[in-house]
Amino acid sequence: MSNAAAIGTGKARSGVHDPGKAWVAEAIEAGDFRDYQRAIIHDWLRTLTAMAVALVPLFFLLDIFTMPSSLLPRFALYRLVSTIVAAAQAIVVRSTRPGKWSFLHGYLMSLQVGGMIALMTVDLGGFDSSYYAGLTLVIIGVNFLMPWRAVHTAINVTLILALYICLNLALPAPYHVAQIANNLFFLSSTALLAVTINHVRYKLIQNDFSLLLELKRARDSLWSEMELAKRLQTALLPKSADLDGYSISVAMLPAKDVGGDYYDIIQTEQGERWIAIGDVAGHGVDSGLIMMIAQTSLMTVLRGIKGIEPVEALELLNKVLKEDISRLGTQHYMTMMILRLGEDRLVAAGHHQDLLVYRAATGKADSYSTKGTWLGISEDIAPFTELLELSLAPRDAILLFTDGVTEGENSLGEMFGQARLLESFERNAALPSDAALERILLDVRSFQDVQEDDITLMILQKAPTGEERKRLP
Repeated sequence: MSNAAAIGTGKARSGVHDPGKAWVAEAIEAGDFRDYQRAIIHDWLRTLTAMAVALVPLFFLLDIFTMPSSLLPRFALYRLVSTIVAAAQAIVVRSTRPGKWSFLHGYLMSLQVGGMIALMTVDLGGFDSSYYAGLTLVIIGVNFLMPWRAVHTAINVTLILALYICLNLALPAPYHVAQIANNLFFLSSTALLAVTINHVRYKLIQNDFSLLLELKRARDSLWSEMELAKRLQTALLPKSADLDGYSISVAMLPAKDVGGDYYDIIQTEQGERWIAIGDVAGHGVDSGLIMMIAQTSLMTVLRGIKGIEPVEALELLNKVLKEDISRLGTQHYMTMMILRLGEDRLVAAGHHQDLLVYRAATGKADSYSTKGTWLGISEDIAPFTELLELSLAPRDAILLFTDGVTEGENSLGEMFGQARLLESFERNAALPSDAALERILLDVRSFQDVQEDDITLMILQKAPTGEERKRLP
């Protein structure tokens, strides 16, 4: 099991499909090495007990070909009892959580399987029997799969050797001193190897835990920074969507990462009404920071310079962004469109997604492109920027959006696209702005398989005249 897999971008959850990973994750979150070790031991015990349930009866096939037929019923009984005990252990381990006594299953497994093999050596001639080699498999199988301290390995292998010696001395059979010396030498060598390996592995497990804690701290630190950046991103968005003469509804659905979607609704002290929408290329803290720079800079320009034209406002904003992006040492850029709303017209400038306009008189919607360029790349954007001017009648509607809407894909890899957005807008634009936005957003989200980018949608509806209001139901 990869312990690092337990470290995710969020907190450890008890609903993780693999309980072993969940236990490890909980221990890492708590910063408790003892719980971490217990979790690994308990998880690996599931493998150890399953292995015993499979291998103990399987070796009876070898007995059939190598053992005296008179001993087969007895050996079958030994293996049956050992398999039942191992199966009971497997059930207990799989139905319980890690605890401070979980390691005792390792001792029980060693003693019951080792005891079975020791009894078989007694029946096969005592110390002179070569069947003692089965004990090396027990020493290796149990202790190599138990990530406990070396002292436990030492105690465990000592018990196995004591069980072998005691049973053969209690039920003595003729033996040669050279043979018992040979047997104990190889068993002791295997035991020493197991103790040494477990000592080294325990150190590695401690080091692994320390590294995972460092990773957790780094993750938590990054997560906190990301959460702060996302809060700052949304905190600077306008709290009110009211503009004189217009009904406005807007929705921003951030993706998992900090994004660069931006919109603003500004009414100056002189009564000028402005709408801005933009998108910083990429995701992450840098994108969110550039978005915030753009927001504060544009707010300063529009509120500080009476009568400024959209193209001039973008030129000033571009100079600020170009310098600040250079100071940040990033390669980001930003699309932005700003609109100044009048009583019966709008003027817009900037490079962004198309402007969708619904005409109440015809019930049709059309798209309009603005000529401009990205902000933050070129020193002078004036040659690339032109003004778009459109007339507006009462109950006409405007839809602004970011590329997270049109570039969202379904499960087949098809993008939602501007054509679907235009159709949905045309179908719903006559509704009140909040209802229209809700239905368009439903179309977008129903189409998308997974949201990979920020989604921003804004609908502006020109208020009806006084006479029209009287006729409205």
